[in-house]
Amino acid sequence: MNDKQKKPQKLKARLPRGFVDRSAADLRAVNEMTAKIREVYEHYGFDPVETPLLEYTDALGKFLPDSDRPNEGVFSLQDDDEQWMSLRYDLTAPLARHVAESFNEIQLPYRTYRAGYVFRNEKPGPGRFRQFMQFDADTVGAPGVQADAEMCMMMSDTLEALGIKRGDYVIRVNNRKVLDGVLEAIGLGGDDKAGQRLNVLRAIDKLDKFGPEGVALLLGPGRKDESGDFTKGAGLDQSQIEKVLFFVGIKDYAESAAQLAELVAGTEKGVEGVEELNFIGALVTSAGYQADRIKIDPSVVRGLEYYTGPVYEAELLFDVTNEKGEKVVFGSVGGGGRYDGLVSRFMGQPVPATGFSIGVSRLMTALKNLGKLGQQDIIEPVLVTVMDGDVGAMGRYQRFTQELRAAGIRAEMFQGNWKKFGNQLKYADRRGCPIAIIQGGDERAQGVVQIKDLIEGKRLSGEIEDNTTWREARVAQETVAEADLVAKVKKILVAQAEDRKRAASGFVVPYDPAQTGDIDDEV
Repeated sequence: MNDKQKKPQKLKARLPRGFVDRSAADLRAVNEMTAKIREVYEHYGFDPVETPLLEYTDALGKFLPDSDRPNEGVFSLQDDDEQWMSLRYDLTAPLARHVAESFNEIQLPYRTYRAGYVFRNEKPGPGRFRQFMQFDADTVGAPGVQADAEMCMMMSDTLEALGIKRGDYVIRVNNRKVLDGVLEAIGLGGDDKAGQRLNVLRAIDKLDKFGPEGVALLLGPGRKDESGDFTKGAGLDQSQIEKVLFFVGIKDYAESAAQLAELVAGTEKGVEGVEELNFIGALVTSAGYQADRIKIDPSVVRGLEYYTGPVYEAELLFDVTNEKGEKVVFGSVGGGGRYDGLVSRFMGQPVPATGFSIGVSRLMTALKNLGKLGQQDIIEPVLVTVMDGDVGAMGRYQRFTQELRAAGIRAEMFQGNWKKFGNQLKYADRRGCPIAIIQGGDERAQGVVQIKDLIEGKRLSGEIEDNTTWREARVAQETVAEADLVAKVKKILVAQAEDRKRAASGFVVPYDPAQTGDIDDEV
């Protein structure tokens, strides 16, 4: 028997399914994008608010329809007081709780925005993550559909602020009340038909996935998929199916408005919904938002089960190439609508609310496709190298670093094993550092530093054939007094920036640092 103690097993580093690590480039892209969104929201008079990642589970209300997942679509835990808490799966339910809890302190209408991660306990797949960011804006306490019209205009302005041109997007608007009127008109009104109405809503929500033929089957007897699984239908007859498909199939609202009004005539909700759609259309047109930006479109069916009035969706119209190499329309990047019942759950009284949510990750993908993100010039830090490890030398290196930072220049002092100097320059090369600052004992005694232009040095290295010539040439390296360090670094960085501009324009002329003028204030 081997009495030797077993070697502890090495822990395996692994990312949970459905989650992703985000790189510096992705995080910078998100920050760039959300800053532009935030600016539009602020101009509209909206203020930020933040709610926690965890809420009491009952406050979240209806969970996602993933009944085969643990906790039905949410990640939950039980606190020491035996109360269940869950990670938020959207930003709207926590806002409703916040409004109800702070109702006597907040000013109505309450106009607010917030960005944050939400969590879905769903089966992960390609492009489908369990953690992702949303950016919401909401108006609580505004009963008129002018608040919905303003939301649509703000969505339009937001997309244009992000660089998406008119013609590359549209905000499509529908109204849940019109569909309620259609359902009542075909005999599905009343509490006893609530289950059948829900089945109709779920069927038409599959319009994008199955098309009109598939939805017709789901509205009628049912549909069998390719695997042979059968989904029971809503049980409508042919006449009822045709009227529902007419409503969701309207492409030109102006052409079909009269026919739609006739269909819902005699139904209170239907008539009210048509009037609200017409009112929104008139408002946005008066404000200069024509149908190429905001369009009344009854084919918008997502979220109809959830919303109580106007529903709107931001759709990008340009083509992208999917995983199969096929050209497809990019599609939806956000949406929202009126949800008058959500805050009321806590209040016991009607509290009107409307808002929309932008899918940050999906929109970021779209902007990258358009070349609208990641264009900012991110300069890696100037590297202050370490030649000696005594307190005096280290103190000087740290002082150089802080002086550069105080001047607004990204800088870092090398924190690794400093005894192999070549490794420091390799580190600078891998990081893409533009400049290295070098001071050994001789330079320190003279009060000078060596400044190595790593960008110019890399370019010139292709012209020097052997190490001896390289050492003798001291490529792109010069000596300056410690007092002149910051000014010289600024000059080199400005010259490098000009060189990048010339390269981007296709006209590349290597700069000569000696020819740069007094441009300290340009960085």
